[in-house]
Amino acid sequence: MRKLGACAAVVAASASLLVGVSGVASASAADCAHGANGFVDIPDDLEGTVVANSPGRSLTVEVGIVQGVKRGWARAHGSEAALGPGDSVWMDWSQDGGRTWLQCGPFGTSTYKWSLTSAAKATNPSPNWRFRGGAYFNGVMTLTPWY
Repeated sequence: MRKLGACAAVVAASASLLVGVSGVASASAADCAHGANGFVDIPDDLEGTVVANSPGRSLTVEVGIVQGVKRGWARAHGSEAALGPGDSVWMDWSQDGGRTWLQCGPFGTSTYKWSLTSAAKATNPSPNWRFRGGAYFNGVMTLTPWY
């Protein structure tokens, strides 16, 4: 299972960017870790089927079977360089087509690694139930399209 260490600096930096952004609920890793809000913890190296990706650096929304349920999660992964201290990943989850959302994360790393995931959330056939991945790479934010 994912080790959820203290990500205070990453959370504080991300929270400051959320001020004034319409539709975003206050967020922290605690909003979706250890089963909160129906999310489940997954290993950082879990790979699924890619359903959305960002241009440039490798950020994807992936789906797969986790604990017997089809779930989605965000995954940041190094293609040319490893992820390092200060890099983080999160997943936005919406029940109204992306008008408002809960941000699951950010989940950061204090070491160098090739993959970092958010917690996973069950998928739903409703067109209003949407996921979007987000990440900071070297202080630059990137997002996937909504899935």
